[in-house]
Amino acid sequence: MNTNKTAILLVDDNDEILDFLEDDLGDKYTIFKAFDGREALKVLSEEPIQLVVSDVMMPEIDGFEFCKIVKSNFEYSHVPVILLTAKNTLQSKIEGLELGADAYIEKPFSPEYLQVQIANLLSNRNKIREYFAKSPLVNIRTMAYSRADESFLEKLNVVIRENISNINLDVEHLASYMNMSRPTLYRKIKAISNLTPNELINVTRLKKAAELLQEGKYKIYEISDMVGYSSQTHFGRNFSKQFGMSPSEYIAKKGDI
Repeated sequence: MNTNKTAILLVDDNDEILDFLEDDLGDKYTIFKAFDGREALKVLSEEPIQLVVSDVMMPEIDGFEFCKIVKSNFEYSHVPVILLTAKNTLQSKIEGLELGADAYIEKPFSPEYLQVQIANLLSNRNKIREYFAKSPLVNIRTMAYSRADESFLEKLNVVIRENISNINLDVEHLASYMNMSRPTLYRKIKAISNLTPNELINVTRLKKAAELLQEGKYKIYEISDMVGYSSQTHFGRNFSKQFGMSPSEYIAKKGDI
């Protein structure tokens, strides 16, 4: 398996459709398959799935119910879901989107259209992650795509900020504060932000520093200490690397930001 490929889960109770989609998407993506919602949830719990394409009409757990479970489950609420359906009524589209589906495609559909939808969803997620990481004042909630994600990110942000002056704050501390296992916390943060927990802690430190620099009440060396850096030089270097300007340049530009 090529671990550099994005992992996509295809869910449909029709073998021929699954094989058709696998043939069409297999060159670009690592493909996992499931025949119904129950089997799909098992795959999601075991594999690092990054996007789901699911039929709506399936036995036991249909696509709507499956989407609802995915979007309300902490472990994989961040995973984009594309629903495929022969139901082309406006009400069915509204239902799918209200349950958190990221896209809704009517059958019959062109494979090229599905490819573009998948590529756009993945690309937009990456752009938003980059925008969050590189923009000093952008809130962590911009990366949330479900209520479960938003709640998780807000709690995480509060925990980091409440302990921001602690130089030794790391993933072990975060896992304890969040009452989660270290592997689960690591997976969730990485899946949402494409950052490791320690990288997210560092970005949060720097974003807090940017807020304090904007206020203009403290010296740079004071802010460095307040956000958990043992050295102003180290702080300045990290700030420049993250945001493309030094703390003093940021202060000079603050009227334009």
